[in-house]
Amino acid sequence: MTKALLALGLSLAGSSAMADWQVNLNRGVTEISNAVFDLHMLIFWICVVIGVGVFGVMFYSIFMHRKSKGAQAAHFHENTTVEVVWTVIPFLILIGMAIPATGTLMDMYDTSEADVDIQVTGYQWKWRYQYLDEDIDFFSNMSTPREEIYNEAGKNPNYLLEVDNPLVIPAGKKVRFLITANDVIHSWWVPHFAVKKDAIPGFINESWVRVDEPGVYRGQCTELCGKDHGFMPVVVEVKPQAEYEAWVAAQKAKQAALADAASQSYSIDELIATGEGVYQRVCAACHAPNGGGVPGAFPAITGSAIATGPIADHINIVANGKSGTAMQAFKEQLSAVDLAAVVTYQRNRLGNAVGDFVNPSDIQNY
Repeated sequence: MTKALLALGLSLAGSSAMADWQVNLNRGVTEISNAVFDLHMLIFWICVVIGVGVFGVMFYSIFMHRKSKGAQAAHFHENTTVEVVWTVIPFLILIGMAIPATGTLMDMYDTSEADVDIQVTGYQWKWRYQYLDEDIDFFSNMSTPREEIYNEAGKNPNYLLEVDNPLVIPAGKKVRFLITANDVIHSWWVPHFAVKKDAIPGFINESWVRVDEPGVYRGQCTELCGKDHGFMPVVVEVKPQAEYEAWVAAQKAKQAALADAASQSYSIDELIATGEGVYQRVCAACHAPNGGGVPGAFPAITGSAIATGPIADHINIVANGKSGTAMQAFKEQLSAVDLAAVVTYQRNRLGNAVGDFVNPSDIQNY
């Protein structure tokens, strides 16, 4: 036992074990995050001084006035001076803490005069970003390959912290976030911004950020929101103003192209090829990559009455979800092309071979 404890102690003391040893906050990249860090360190050192002072006096008293030295306990009560001192000193300490804390909190909650307004909506298990002034709307899904999740491939440096569509904001501009949720409580958190707000269905929480340094900043959902809570990352890309404006133009062109694509007709093979990617991205987490589902939790797609039954019922449940279950409504999350493709894929793959297919125009007519 002694040898085991010694080996454990040596391993913890080794340089490799200490390389990632960090128990403090990140300083961050915004004025607010730096103010939060400085406030944290101020309070920390005040607590250190209090702890050293209180325990120093206590240990000194125990050691110097112990019974073995013949010390006799004093008997007194209602010492007005002592009572005033131990009331006034903590009061002054609290005031000293409250003044800088109040200033920082007031700055954190001042969302006025924003240059960009973005609504952030949490879904199980993805984020939706709506640029209220630019008519841009998209979903952000985790893009870590499932081979890495199932330990079939090596982990990359941003394992579980990468997405298909990052949130993009301009550098040097004040960006206001309106944070809510569609289903359950989530929490949008980016450590380098010192922004962490609960996303609550039916409520809007506000926060803001101004990042001067372009770059990519990552975070996560920090509210236990269901089965795939750990697979709901946040990625924010901060671009210089000129690059941000180019990105906005590209997003508007992309959305116009999606609207045009919804008016076209596709072959069953084209729909199946597109639908496979959509299924693996948004359906496989619950229904399994092979369509087998999770017994007792999520139904199988393979051989199901929905996937092999009337096509209108299949479109309905994918588009509108099913009340009282974990089945979400995807009519706002997926384009008409993606909805048509994933329904077609489910009906003609994953062990099903119905033979029919859905075009985007059918989704729009529905």
